[in-house]
Amino acid sequence: MKVILDTDPGIDDALAIAYAAAAPEIDLVGLTTIYGNTSIHQASRNARYLVDLLQLDIPVARGAEAPLGASDFQPAGIAHGSEGFGDVIEIPDLGVDHPQSAAEFLVQMAREHGDDLTICTLGPLTNIANALALDPEFAQMPGRVIVLGGALGETNDASDTAEDNMARDPLAADAVFASGLPITLVGLDVTLKPLYGIADFAVLSAASPRVGGFLNRAVQSHLNFFCVTLGIDGCGLQDPTAVVACSHPQLFETVETGLRALTEGARSGATVPDPDRPPVTVCRDMETQAVMQVLTSRIASLH
Repeated sequence: MKVILDTDPGIDDALAIAYAAAAPEIDLVGLTTIYGNTSIHQASRNARYLVDLLQLDIPVARGAEAPLGASDFQPAGIAHGSEGFGDVIEIPDLGVDHPQSAAEFLVQMAREHGDDLTICTLGPLTNIANALALDPEFAQMPGRVIVLGGALGETNDASDTAEDNMARDPLAADAVFASGLPITLVGLDVTLKPLYGIADFAVLSAASPRVGGFLNRAVQSHLNFFCVTLGIDGCGLQDPTAVVACSHPQLFETVETGLRALTEGARSGATVPDPDRPPVTVCRDMETQAVMQVLTSRIASLH
């Protein structure tokens, strides 16, 4: 399947991109970048660095620098460090961004590949909303849109009511849920089930010294954040789990419901069912050990 990752690298984004590069089921045709874990400048630089590290020949199209209706965005830098890759702060600025914006690139690739294209979003949904605004027919073009975000269960990471990707741009999220795009939502209540600890990253580092070694170095402060801040012994695999949902949908249990992202008040960014909206496939559970096994085996194969 042809896949575009819409990404804000980000340590878990780096894992997700590495998995997509290694998975034989995936033909990774490009990255589009978005603010979120980092600024848009850092996200695009980090994405180009990963393209070089993974020896990929694919474009990186720069996306939105702020949520809809906002002029700027300031990342917290708590979980991912000041440059996006934890304690790895010397990141060379390699290559150049694609001449098209992320929204333009998404529309062009959806026109070109149609049902064969899967778009997997790993950050706020601003680029997807901008693509819809650029060409309303975009909603009928791609075969699937896998959205990392939301939480219909009890687990969340941004507030008592909203998952972080949705909370960063609830207007974009709501526009995307209303669009009729063929969405599969992979929420935080599912993606925090698989946890990678120190030993798991050591396995990747030993099997793949260049790629796995970088991931192991980058993740150490991330592991500390999960342990100290969230009280979890290991880091969640949010972004790579969403990409595994692209390649191995049979490992996920799903239901269908319309969705709305609340855009006002204390619950802004919360994802709630709405039967009047177009149906969205929502992941409710998964075969956790199988997801972790396929993720580990694919990334460990990178040399």
